[in-house]
Amino acid sequence: MLTIILVSVLSGVFFYVESLKAGLAAKRWAAAGCVLGPLLLPMFTISRHVRMRRDTGFNNVVLRA
Repeated sequence: MLTIILVSVLSGVFFYVESLKAGLAAKRWAAAGCVLGPLLLPMFTISRHVRMRRDTGFNNVVLRA
């Protein structure tokens, strides 16, 4: 039981920090991370990609260092 709670809290912190770095709604992703845990990772990755594409445009090249 303690492991489940610990994973849930750590997932919430992880998604909070990553959503701040990506410019997403941090509190919403932190709450979802606490509820769903690591199962939220694919949805977060897609959301971050969609946000980046919407901000930079679909026909532009993005170079990441």
